[in-house]
Amino acid sequence: MNQTDRKEHIEEIKNIFSAYLEKKGLRKTNERYTIIEEIYSRDDHFEAETLYSEIKRKKYNISRATVYNTLELLTSCDLVKKHQFGKNLAQYEKSYGYKQHDHIICVDCKKVVEFCDPRIQQIKSMMGELLNFKITHHSLNMYGVCGPCQKKREMEAAKKDELVEQQTP
Repeated sequence: MNQTDRKEHIEEIKNIFSAYLEKKGLRKTNERYTIIEEIYSRDDHFEAETLYSEIKRKKYNISRATVYNTLELLTSCDLVKKHQFGKNLAQYEKSYGYKQHDHIICVDCKKVVEFCDPRIQQIKSMMGELLNFKITHHSLNMYGVCGPCQKKREMEAAKKDELVEQQTP
């Protein structure tokens, strides 16, 4: 997406959010719109604390509570998706205008990789028909160990084996 398209996309998102805030009787503040701009300028999954830190680093005067509350509002109006990858780790990603995709998460470093496979859509359609469900959405998360973490594990195992050999008489 080029710069002009991105700006138009963000303006469209702001308009949707404005309508949502009006409908809920909530205030339209510059801080909330700044948070939208920050989120939609990213191309990754992020934690609320990371977003807050980046906003602070850019010298915006936005409180932590405003960041968290705005994320919840954006989630409730489907402009942001909230994921629970693992224990208590909530991560977010922009969702408006982005195609359905799934995730592979590294259990060691927590890196998230997105993928899209048309066969998943076929499975969804087939299972909906077979079980008489109107599927409205889905979530597929796969967990494993990424390549760099696999190498790290192998190196740690080799060091451990070496220590055992040294200690064995």
